Amino acid sequence: MADAAPRDYPGIHNAVAYHEGFLSGSVPEGDAGFDTLAAMGVRTIISVDGAEPEVGRARARGMRYIHLPIGYNGIDEQRKLELVRATRDAMRDGPVYIHCHHGKHRSAGAAAAVAASLGWDTPEGAVARMKVSGTAPNYTGLYACAASARVLAASAIDAVAAEFPEVSRPSGFVKGMVEADEIMEHLKAIERAGWRAPADHPDLVPVAEAARLADLLRVLAEGDRARGEPAEFAALMRESGERAAALEEGLAVEGVPDGAELTRRFKVVAASCKDCHSKHRD
Repeated sequence: MADAAPRDYPGIHNAVAYHEGFLSGSVPEGDAGFDTLAAMGVRTIISVDGAEPEVGRARARGMRYIHLPIGYNGIDEQRKLELVRATRDAMRDGPVYIHCHHGKHRSAGAAAAVAASLGWDTPEGAVARMKVSGTAPNYTGLYACAASARVLAASAIDAVAAEFPEVSRPSGFVKGMVEADEIMEHLKAIERAGWRAPADHPDLVPVAEAARLADLLRVLAEGDRARGEPAEFAALMRESGERAAALEEGLAVEGVPDGAELTRRFKVVAASCKDCHSKHRD
């Protein structure tokens, strides 16, 4: 808690304590990241990232995952209560590690809101820890969640259901489409920035956004809505997912990105979405 800068460990980056035994940081990278957390004594990992957690690697080391994704614009009251209960209860078993992708913005905001809500820190102190994590000042919604947090009564926390998912998937088709539209807007901003993180949205990871879209479309293609439509509907969804995966592959290449090729692949994704909409939505 006295650290004025984040720490890096094998497979773990941007680690910052928000309370004794409660740390925020990056997504664990491969076996090294999970080995580091196990060596720290972590028993529970909470992900607020949109990507699916590597549950198997956690289980293999005696750790469990809780997946409660949040956005960049803040945390709604229900999700905050869930994060508070999940953290409070998990701390009874041992240290808790909370992460997003880089560990700078979303997980820092969540950790700060939890710490202030449980009375582990003042709102001002929690905001100060976010600055140690490197949370960008333009994420005003995340800062506001910590700054406005107040200590919650035990009865309010206990009223939240105590069962939390290892992996969260879209709960409905419409919600999934809203998320897909948000990702497409992110990708447009990334394209305008030369296929890099935009200056006004520094936490956007280009390859991660494309991966989110590909995974989301694959999940929706297997959902209840798709099963209730003609076979062509699911086929178009899968095709869009495959095209998003091709964009993901292009962004995963090391070195200077081939902007023209990435733009071509992105246009193919957009055209695929438009084709499906014209046939099954518009």
